[in-house]
Amino acid sequence: MNTQNVDVHAHEILEMMLASGESYTNESLSAKILERFGAQARFHTCSGSGMDAYEIVDHLWMKGKFTGDPSGFQFLPGSRCDH
Repeated sequence: MNTQNVDVHAHEILEMMLASGESYTNESLSAKILERFGAQARFHTCSGSGMDAYEIVDHLWMKGKFTGDPSGFQFLPGSRCDH
């Protein structure tokens, strides 16, 4: 994937998590995001933009998108927005 100037909606991260069925830590999710989208990618949501891989993980926690704790969590499908 060409990652130069890539702007990715957080939904793509959540769908990636759902498809994998895996449990993540903050570190492993950030690493997976970097692997899939590249270090230059920036992420946005309805309420924020310009975030890097680490910032988007923190943002998604603040928005209640995960179930578990930072040492082991999954995407909480019921927290998905409808757009």
